[in-house]
Amino acid sequence: MFHEITVAPAPGGWAVRTGGVENDMLFLSGASAESAARKLAANVADAGEASEILIYLRDGTLAGRFVCPGALSEPRHF
Repeated sequence: MFHEITVAPAPGGWAVRTGGVENDMLFLSGASAESAARKLAANVADAGEASEILIYLRDGTLAGRFVCPGALSEPRHF
């Protein structure tokens, strides 16, 4: 299974969204949101599944895209 994780502006801060989870994770800073998204992607990879992080700017422009393959050989710590 492939997981898409999105970091996008939200009222009062930034949101991390992923499929299958109804509630967004909310953060005051974009850096905190991106860090949480990377940790989530690493956990998904450790479970053997791939994920993609999409990071959007306040104007809706795609700022970055990161792919995290599944089945990492060693645990990753952020």
